[in-house]
Amino acid sequence: MDHPLSGLLRVVVCVGLVLLVTGCGEDPRYSARTQYLGGTYGGAAAGPPRDTVSYWDGDSVGGSPSVKISLGEQRAYFYKSGVLVGVSQLSTGREGLNTPIGSFKIIQKDKDHVSTLFGDYVDSAGTVVVPNVDVNKDPKPPGAHFKGTPMPYFMRIVSGTGMHAGYLPGYPASHGCIRMPEFMAENFFRSVSLGTPVTITH
Repeated sequence: MDHPLSGLLRVVVCVGLVLLVTGCGEDPRYSARTQYLGGTYGGAAAGPPRDTVSYWDGDSVGGSPSVKISLGEQRAYFYKSGVLVGVSQLSTGREGLNTPIGSFKIIQKDKDHVSTLFGDYVDSAGTVVVPNVDVNKDPKPPGAHFKGTPMPYFMRIVSGTGMHAGYLPGYPASHGCIRMPEFMAENFFRSVSLGTPVTITH
């Protein structure tokens, strides 16, 4: 006769083996259902986590602007003449598409920027045929055309990377850009100019 705990042990071992086998699969957050900007991530209906971090107190403060971004904290800190006037939560580049680290400057501002690299393939009626594509990697289906992802309040810092309004799922999820809530992107956009320093650290 089996010991009473032997059945439980078999269940634990089976569950452990299932987890071991399935644990290295694709992260569902980055599956084909993952939208680059706006929309659902992995079909989650609950939506993004509540933002309890972001605030802006910079409208009545003068001085030279600067931005410091911490990838580890997923936070952006906005300063005017060294005084902290705003903090924003972020979603930066996911693994393999990392946001660059270093010292940069704002080199372009475009309030109504649309990506030329990331977006959807759509048909002639505008219906999405293939979502979340990279035009350099994903082949275009016959009869479809590319529709770039909107990146409102875009502030370019280097090549294809910039800060802009976007969806924040609570973890790094972008193609390398620095997403922030729209109200924070708007405040940053209004307060920076070409040449504003941006420092990005781990």
